[in-house]
Amino acid sequence: MSFAPPAIDADPAQTPKASWVTPAIIGSALLMQTLNATVLTNALPTMARALHVEPLRLNLAITMYMLAAAVCLPISGWAADKFGARRVFLAAIVLYALASAACGLAVSLPTLVAARIAQGAAGALMGPVGRLVLLRTTPKSELIGAMSVLTMPALLGPVIGPVLGGAIVTFADWRWIFYINLPIAAVGLVMVMRHVPQVAEQDVAPIDWPGVALTGFGLAALIFGFENLGRDVLPPLAVAGLFASGLGLLWAYARYARGNSHAVLDTSLFSIATFRASVVGGGFMRLAMGANPFLLALLFQVALGMNALQAGLLTFASAAGALVMKTVAPPILRRYGFRQVLTVNAVIVGLSFMACASFTASTPHLAITAILLVGGFFRSLQFTSLNGLAYAEIESGQMSRASTLSSMAQQLVQSIGIGLAATLLHISMQAHGVKTLTVDVIAPIFLVIGAVTFIALAFYLRLPRDAGDEMNGRA
Repeated sequence: MSFAPPAIDADPAQTPKASWVTPAIIGSALLMQTLNATVLTNALPTMARALHVEPLRLNLAITMYMLAAAVCLPISGWAADKFGARRVFLAAIVLYALASAACGLAVSLPTLVAARIAQGAAGALMGPVGRLVLLRTTPKSELIGAMSVLTMPALLGPVIGPVLGGAIVTFADWRWIFYINLPIAAVGLVMVMRHVPQVAEQDVAPIDWPGVALTGFGLAALIFGFENLGRDVLPPLAVAGLFASGLGLLWAYARYARGNSHAVLDTSLFSIATFRASVVGGGFMRLAMGANPFLLALLFQVALGMNALQAGLLTFASAAGALVMKTVAPPILRRYGFRQVLTVNAVIVGLSFMACASFTASTPHLAITAILLVGGFFRSLQFTSLNGLAYAEIESGQMSRASTLSSMAQQLVQSIGIGLAATLLHISMQAHGVKTLTVDVIAPIFLVIGAVTFIALAFYLRLPRDAGDEMNGRA
């Protein structure tokens, strides 16, 4: 008896109405990534003590994961078209589980980073390929609802991750934060094989290896530049060389890709206003989102002296607010439209980031919980809107490249967010003349990160009032 459902045509206009089953199963597989991310962030101080490194150095494990994902993401769309999205998705689940086991067995920071690189490479296939299955089997008018279902299981990671991670590092060995991925992967494999449709393979050109090399090494240089900015690990000239090399390689790719129909990344998609607003404008929001969990973990556990479980119970509120929002996002978008929701909500989200600067040892936990709950609620609405808007004007044949480019930009921006936060922390420590993290050192960083999100308004305000109406049912 075969587990494989029949292959379906790639044109969503010719497919049956998508049910909630497929996006829910794909989202459940993505639970591994979101769970691991939130558990790891909360466990950084404990892991740092076990591996005998400073807590700030362990952000390398997060940064390198995102770097590996960003470098490998360009290949994901091509691989899905060439070998079939479902087949690639299954392979990614297996590879992610194996890399998670390797992370749990790590005995030093270098071995942990190496395993995280492998984990990031597998994650680069899992996310965009799973989303691609949904994009090609769902009519645009139903895509917002389907994406909300897709992300709800994945949001369970941030909901239970902080508490689970805190409990693990408080009462057990931190290595279990990686081992918990193994049973999730096993269940995910069975469910995907039984219920997720196979999207037919596409006719594709050979992989654009020059493009992969230019974008991969360019992104790697930029990420390492941000990782070492403001530190004494590398001389300033070397850091400047990393930035110059990264920007030069990406500029070379832009020249190489111009007029090249087989380029690995289709940069012409940025000429579409809705895609540009989602990816570039939304990038400033995602930059802050990448930095915020990292900053909160350091604030609660290092500056305020909480244990991992206490910190996890507080950050639980942010993810719980995000989960609640997923149920009401589609009707809000139908009522007000993408432009109005993104514009007003961007201000609320930015202020919620800045409000974290007010947390001190005397702040009531109820007040902290309320701020994080409201912030998580509105951030979820913003990201649901951004994820839907990205595909509002994308044709069926462009879905693969749009999904790849959007996912790649998200990974890059979030990794820059963590590197930027670490850099600002070093600068703040020097400005305060201290060598340890305190509330006074960390608080100003929340203000800067929150202010960065307001830059996105320049992209949202330029959108037409009816932008994306076909996606949210207003058309």
